[in-house]
Amino acid sequence: MSDYALIVIGAGPGGYEAALHAAKLGLKTALVENRDIGGTCLNRGCIPTKALLHAAEAAHTAANSAEWGVNAQVTVDFAAAHRKKTEVTEKLRAGIEGLLKQKKVDVLRGTGTILAPGKVSVNDTVYTADNVLIATGSVPARPPIPGLELAVTSDEILAPQDKVYSSLVIIGGGVIGVEIASVYQALGCKITIVEAMERIMPNMDREICQNMTMILKKRGAAVNTGCMVNSVEKDGDELVVKYTCKDKPGEAWGEAVLCCIGRRSNTAGLFGEGFALELNRGHIVVDEHFQTSVPGIYAIGDVSARIQLAHVATAQGIACVDRLAGREPLVDVDLVPSCIYTTPEIASIGITADEAKAQGRAVKVGKALMSANGKTVIAGGDRGFMKIVADAETGVILGAQLMCERATDMISQFTTAVANGLTAQQLAKVMRPHPTFEEAAGAAVEDLLEKLSK
Repeated sequence: MSDYALIVIGAGPGGYEAALHAAKLGLKTALVENRDIGGTCLNRGCIPTKALLHAAEAAHTAANSAEWGVNAQVTVDFAAAHRKKTEVTEKLRAGIEGLLKQKKVDVLRGTGTILAPGKVSVNDTVYTADNVLIATGSVPARPPIPGLELAVTSDEILAPQDKVYSSLVIIGGGVIGVEIASVYQALGCKITIVEAMERIMPNMDREICQNMTMILKKRGAAVNTGCMVNSVEKDGDELVVKYTCKDKPGEAWGEAVLCCIGRRSNTAGLFGEGFALELNRGHIVVDEHFQTSVPGIYAIGDVSARIQLAHVATAQGIACVDRLAGREPLVDVDLVPSCIYTTPEIASIGITADEAKAQGRAVKVGKALMSANGKTVIAGGDRGFMKIVADAETGVILGAQLMCERATDMISQFTTAVANGLTAQQLAKVMRPHPTFEEAAGAAVEDLLEKLSK
């Protein structure tokens, strides 16, 4: 008889949620972790970033409140902001550890190494399990660019600091780069972004990318797209990033350089001698049920997926455990909402109008500008909008793109619509309260219905 029904390796959002769900379903479960419970998201990613963003937004609000009759002299104690950030992560981590203890999940501290199917070594002790779930996440990628070791990664830039950088060059204009740019720019740091693609956040809706580029530039950032980084060099107290943009050389100077070109699967120490799983470009290959090339061994989250998001890992982990327990998963793991915590926030679900056009699919798009939204005007929000994409014939909602305050809190209504095949007419039945940011959704639906009727 095995020691456990399930051993989960990696205690990030995918791993600890899977372990808790397995225990809830009556499976004797162990969770293996060689760092802090909560993984990258809680300790070095999502939560720390949002905590510092909250501090930056508070500083920005206070510094720009004179028009409301509130006069304040604002100074930023960055060390104190980091202490509060640490307090938040420690509180959340303690909560997770308490749940694991309450649900009787055994936490095994150390690196989990798979020796064979159903055999996992942790600190030289071998444990057996009916099934093994890999949820080891990802780590920052460092491409072979000369001098890139001088740059900090997205993990390292969130470590405690006494002061805000005076200037920061960000290599990579994806989600991580743009989020951190928003944090540091709001705290008075001069930002330069160098992105290889022709636009920042290239996987997002084109209008969102264009708007965010304009907002960043309006706030003083330099945004260089279509540029390939050649090297990072030290020059006195500063670092210089040398790049080529459309065959022309360029340079960007900063007190620090942040490399956030991407993340790679974390498989360090995962496989014992003589044991291997099928990989594809570093990712663990899995089937539609998250099973790897070896029966009884499963993988979820960043280590196996190209979509590297905490909520994806959580949904996959719970779905995988459901199947192991003989249950049909409730969540559609293929329908993934994307959220970016910039100012304003960005959120999307489903397909964009451009993607529909590429697929040869006829769609109609309803749009509401946030400049007409009362709450947005009160908050002094930047240019923003809500767009809803629907099938031109049936009116079925296919996607939505939001760029506005609280976008990440409002996207789920559109995810619900896409998941359940709701139509624009059905969305129109909802009475939305006034004044709210969310009532702009009603205006977008009205615009969509008008276009569908033509």
